[in-house]
Amino acid sequence: MEQMKRTINCGALRKGDAGREVVLNGWVHRKRNHGGIFFVNLRDRYGVTQVTVDTTDGAAGLAEICAELRNEFCIAVKGVARARPDDMVNSAMPTGEIEVLASKIEVLNRCEVLPFQVDDESSAGEDLRLRYRYLDLRSGAMQERIRLRNDVAFAIREWMIGNDFYEIETPTFIRSTPEGARDFLVPSRLYPGKFYALPQSPQIYKQLLMVSGFDKYFQIARCYRDEDARGDRQPEFTQLDIEMSFVSREDVLAVIEGLFAHVFKKTLGLDLPAAFRRLTYEETMEAYGTDKPDLRFEMPLQDFAPYVEAGAFQAFKDALATGEAERQKAAAKGVTVQGGG
Repeated sequence: MEQMKRTINCGALRKGDAGREVVLNGWVHRKRNHGGIFFVNLRDRYGVTQVTVDTTDGAAGLAEICAELRNEFCIAVKGVARARPDDMVNSAMPTGEIEVLASKIEVLNRCEVLPFQVDDESSAGEDLRLRYRYLDLRSGAMQERIRLRNDVAFAIREWMIGNDFYEIETPTFIRSTPEGARDFLVPSRLYPGKFYALPQSPQIYKQLLMVSGFDKYFQIARCYRDEDARGDRQPEFTQLDIEMSFVSREDVLAVIEGLFAHVFKKTLGLDLPAAFRRLTYEETMEAYGTDKPDLRFEMPLQDFAPYVEAGAFQAFKDALATGEAERQKAAAKGVTVQGGG
């Protein structure tokens, strides 16, 4: 039997499509049986469309198929789009003013009992979600994250190429280079005992490109570092890599500010300031105690030394007398302080 080929996706139908014969392909998101009238929410990556199946008129085979359907069955549906009654409109769905009255349903693939429910946001543990990653990626939250990642990558390319940058791919089988972590090594088949290294960053190659005259380069680069995983560390990761020639620090900062403004506006509809706040290393260490402060929370550190000196708590006075605070301040300025206070 020839498969019913999709003619429209599950997020495209609107009230103006009433009367149109369509074929939908997707996954069963929900099924409800109201006394022989089945309502099936059919989902694909574009959205959800309600399919209505009326088995009370004796339509051949539809009752048996609907009785079998479970969540995540992959099916094809042929039917006619029709407007929902005003009291049945679902304003939470872009397709909420329309439904498809099914005349034919074909099961493309069945689904066993699910290890967890595919929903907008899964409450299953991470180990279980990763074991069934193909199910986890069907959830609304993961679909949205993948879409956002795609949109960000497109916006980056759009802005960078629009500002005369070349996107250039650099090799991923390279010679080991001194970076901040250990390399991942790949054995060579042609040269036994020799190894390729996977890049921790495209540093050497982008510098070579500058020497070659490609004065504006960027790459959304895959990088690899053999180090312990932490919140801000991954064995493999993607980074936006940029190199420019014949520029000053202000030129580089202006490029990054313009890029972020474009990406946030394009993907999230947010307007960023034309220029970012600039802080020196000394200012950040003095006010926040770190060179990567979270400026969403204005909680700068305060120098409590004058109050300690005037107070009576000896433990604080002894700590101040060591001179450690003065040494840390001086270190932020690049100055060496000898001895205690």
